[in-house]
Amino acid sequence: MTIERYSAEHKDKWNQFIEESRNGTFLFHRDFMEYHADRFFDFSLLFYKKNRLVAVLPCHVNNGIAYTHQGLTYGGLITKKQATTALIQEVLFHLISYLRKYNISQFVYKAVPHIYSNYPCQEDLYMLSQLNANLYIRSISSVIDRREPIQFSLLRKRQIRKAEKLGLEITKSSDYASFWDLLSANLLTKHNVKPVHTLEEITRLASLFPNNIQLFTVHKKTDLLGGCVLFITDKTIHTQYISANDNGKKSGALDLLFQQLINTFRRDIPYFDFGISTENKGLHLNKGLIHQKEGFGARGVVYDQYILYL
Repeated sequence: MTIERYSAEHKDKWNQFIEESRNGTFLFHRDFMEYHADRFFDFSLLFYKKNRLVAVLPCHVNNGIAYTHQGLTYGGLITKKQATTALIQEVLFHLISYLRKYNISQFVYKAVPHIYSNYPCQEDLYMLSQLNANLYIRSISSVIDRREPIQFSLLRKRQIRKAEKLGLEITKSSDYASFWDLLSANLLTKHNVKPVHTLEEITRLASLFPNNIQLFTVHKKTDLLGGCVLFITDKTIHTQYISANDNGKKSGALDLLFQQLINTFRRDIPYFDFGISTENKGLHLNKGLIHQKEGFGARGVVYDQYILYL
């Protein structure tokens, strides 16, 4: 087995492998990963066995620690359906030796949650346990299995009826600027933070991945009340950004929006993922936030990170 550091000449080969993999999504496409290339020292790797590409690893390095990948919602080893446990064992064995050559002291592995995979692929987690890796961060996300959904709570149903009586309208939109103003104001007021993506970044990414990144907004006549940016993969619809202004919260705007998205949008995709409701590396559970998500029938799926001391 041989390992190569990613470089621009690998771009087409990398992207094709992601397309053909069992657990790769558009987040691992190089055009997506490189929107924040200036923030991370890329250390992505390609693994070959007998000159055949068998795995890729989105990765970056900071202060002697390798991460997979702090700039992505999830990461980890990307492989095809044909990959066996023995192959994953071999890949990780060579990976550890490779990292040690570069004086990497720790390896933080952000696993791909199973709901994003097109085929079972948790051999990596088994092998990490065999290597004595420790569970580093566990966060809980709220997910709906749209094939067997749970009924909405009475509160969510009341909010939906209120929004319907007010005549609120839902639109698939390209007006990221207006939504970003609303989102940014909410995040600044509540948490004193900015969105992870700038307006320029999300607009560019949406133009590069129009089938995967989409914005839906809720209006009363011409007034924007709220909206949601979706990251769409083969198996899962993920709510990347959700926000509503005061009038939107009072009128049930997001409740109406989620009813439509959950019940009618892209029924061929089985999972609807509201995202995590934890803070402080998973140690603090935002009970109010997760309660709201569970009101739509969502239940827990963990997002795990492991640490291996080299």
